[in-house]
Amino acid sequence: MISRFKDAPPTPAGQEDRGCATPNPELVMHASFRIGSTLLMASDCHGTGSPTFAGMSLSIAVFSLEEAREVYTALSDQGTILMELGPTFWSQGFAVVTDRFGVTWMINTLPYTV
Repeated sequence: MISRFKDAPPTPAGQEDRGCATPNPELVMHASFRIGSTLLMASDCHGTGSPTFAGMSLSIAVFSLEEAREVYTALSDQGTILMELGPTFWSQGFAVVTDRFGVTWMINTLPYTV
């Protein structure tokens, strides 16, 4: 689920606006997603300056080489390819890319034995 500040209804007359001060209407007001049974929620509210994502990588595991190619193509669009998608000793398809937002991803096709 994702909603942007432009999607919010106006603050009713006489009520204090408790939102972010002068937000960019395209910024994310609220987003939520599940990983297993965990609900993660995120917002651009109160974010200032230029965001950075440094010092770590996220890893995404997929079940087929075709799915790895799809994820690789999507994440590398307007990003930087650090390691081309290809076979390794542990996987039929592995790649490392930094997406357009500066997040580095390791794409890993799970072994046949999973």
